Amino acid sequence: MAGFLPARARVVHCNSLPPVLVSGTEGVFLQATIPAGLDAKEAEIFCQLDPARLPKHIAIIMDGNGRWARKRHFPRVAGHRAGVTSVRYTVETASRIGIPSLTLYAFSEENWKRRPKTEVDFLMRLLSQYLKQEVPTLHKNNVRLQYIGRLHELPTFVQERMDWARRETSRNTGMILTLALNYSARSELVDAFQSMLHAAASNGGIEHLKIDEEAITRHLYTCHLPDPDLVIRTSGEMRLSNFLLWQLAYAEIYVTPTLWPEFRGVHLLEGIAEYQKRERRYGGLNEGHSSRALRS
Repeated sequence: MAGFLPARARVVHCNSLPPVLVSGTEGVFLQATIPAGLDAKEAEIFCQLDPARLPKHIAIIMDGNGRWARKRHFPRVAGHRAGVTSVRYTVETASRIGIPSLTLYAFSEENWKRRPKTEVDFLMRLLSQYLKQEVPTLHKNNVRLQYIGRLHELPTFVQERMDWARRETSRNTGMILTLALNYSARSELVDAFQSMLHAAASNGGIEHLKIDEEAITRHLYTCHLPDPDLVIRTSGEMRLSNFLLWQLAYAEIYVTPTLWPEFRGVHLLEGIAEYQKRERRYGGLNEGHSSRALRS
């Protein structure tokens, strides 16, 4: 349990949880520990979670900005602007409860090709503004920022701001926040295969190329991250939208009707609570089924 909890945690009593033993030389029992910064509703849900079974990596498909704006008769860009606030709340809550990795699908390659230029230009300016404004918050929460996608195709001023924000947060030791920008899972696989061919050609020729799951994983954008345990999709849509198709092979999927601009830390915790109700078998049988099968 201690490995999942940030240093600045406060000990409070959760009626729904028994005392838990914190490993260490003292060997003392503590009541359930609620990380500092959670509001009352978030703390209530956290009390129902098993801290030892938190996801190591959560991926979120942030959807519904346009619908949120349309319901309020606002322009679409107002939904994107409101979505930035949701990013802040989600990142802070995930960091506070000790999630090691969080990946947000911020801007797809399809967005780049199919959205009006005025909207794309606004999104680029909004991204640059977000990075400038949020670095202090990332520092406060000990969050390290990284990116995946075909980043070289983004505007130069955005790439420069991205590099600056990554350098500024590179010494933080807490959660890794990855923004998927100009990202496509199919393009990622194409780039991975191209990288494998290039590596083989530089190391004895392609006749020595070995293709297996481990080799492909090493050449993905996410080679430095574990595969997501949980993927959350907002706005009720039931699709992956070309997001981390290789990495999500065994992820638990949680869909919420909440539109992204309305998504808060409590919704993240609700998703984690649902995740902990699932039994992850990776194609195998649970222990009960296994025992019955052996007896028969």
